[in-house]
Amino acid sequence: MKKKTFVTLDQVKEMNQQYPTPFHLYDEKGIRENARKLKEAFSWNKGFREYFAVKATPNPFILKILQEEGCGTDCSSLTELMMSEACGFTGSDIMFSSNVTPAEEFKKAKELGAFINLDDFTHIAFLEETAGIPETIFCRYNPGGFFKLGTDIMDNPGDAKYGFTKEQLIEGFKILKTKGVKQFGIHSFLASNTVSNEYYPMLAKILFELAVEVKEKTGADIKYINLSGGIGIPYTPDKEPNDIMVIGEGVRKAFDEILVPAGMGDVSIFTELGRFMLAPYGCLVTKAIHEKHIYKEYIGVDACAVNLMRPAMYGSYHHITVLGKEDAPCDHKYDVTGSLCENNDKFAIDRMLPKIDMGDYLVIHDTGAHGFAMGYNYNGKLKSAEVLLQEDGTTKLIRRAETPKDYFATFDFCDILDNVKQ
Repeated sequence: MKKKTFVTLDQVKEMNQQYPTPFHLYDEKGIRENARKLKEAFSWNKGFREYFAVKATPNPFILKILQEEGCGTDCSSLTELMMSEACGFTGSDIMFSSNVTPAEEFKKAKELGAFINLDDFTHIAFLEETAGIPETIFCRYNPGGFFKLGTDIMDNPGDAKYGFTKEQLIEGFKILKTKGVKQFGIHSFLASNTVSNEYYPMLAKILFELAVEVKEKTGADIKYINLSGGIGIPYTPDKEPNDIMVIGEGVRKAFDEILVPAGMGDVSIFTELGRFMLAPYGCLVTKAIHEKHIYKEYIGVDACAVNLMRPAMYGSYHHITVLGKEDAPCDHKYDVTGSLCENNDKFAIDRMLPKIDMGDYLVIHDTGAHGFAMGYNYNGKLKSAEVLLQEDGTTKLIRRAETPKDYFATFDFCDILDNVKQ
């Protein structure tokens, strides 16, 4: 089975004259259309807002596109807060959801007027001591145990380091009320990368019922429910993608059945999507530069796990298209590898692909989220450029490739590498 690329061989050849491979490429048209569809799916909720998970694709050019589409940012570190501020996000444009949080990060979030989402009961006292308690605050809920859809176990919240227990949440809301909090939000994340239209409605039902119970037991004014992330994408071509319109309608139904009768019909719904927002609209463009014939057939490309860590880290599947050979028979079995001194530096194992010749361009799909962002510098490899395919068909560099000077920059406090030729 196939996945369709948003870029052609001729386009890539032209790009390669300006941007050496490998590079990450993003589809502006697809990003904007997807953001608008999400907004439409939740248009029934007056206060709905998407807070894009910056960790998925921390690029200011991408953030500005999403800002133009009405999104805020979901930040989990000081640098993500700084990037959001530099892009013009401020106050309620920012959701700060972190864990094991350093004091300086709470201070920055408070300074920006961001929504602060507490991960732990002890963070109440810690936030008060370090930055002060704001009038609006969120708390993250962990129900424990296993999270199931039907008979399928989707994830194991009980084994996750995140969130308050229900008892802690109730006690925490009571304490926060005494400290001047006037408006509350509830947040939860129970499963990652779900390819199911049932996940969000099920999560919403759990959180809506929790909100009603917590309000009854604490008297807290719950204004916001944050469904966080978890809506995934089909990395393999045999799966159907989520239908965001069906998902939005499922959440609406739960809202009308649970919150409206409880007098909570003014609650705003928030989301913190990353993978759903960006992954299908980014790809890694790389070139075949070596072939090897030993016990298996290997194709070596000029990208490596530095550029896309997920296959090496998780064994994740990313579909590969050989540009110009989309209709050729997939009658060759290859391992597609990078050059790191690690045997897990493989983008595909025993993958059936068309015959690959040296110089062929390969598109590795669905890297728009958690692709470039997870890069690193093992073996002294340098991170690639990021390029935006704009709506008018032109391209724009949105991050230059790293140079050796960048790699050596953290030794600028001394002269030990002053004689390095760059």
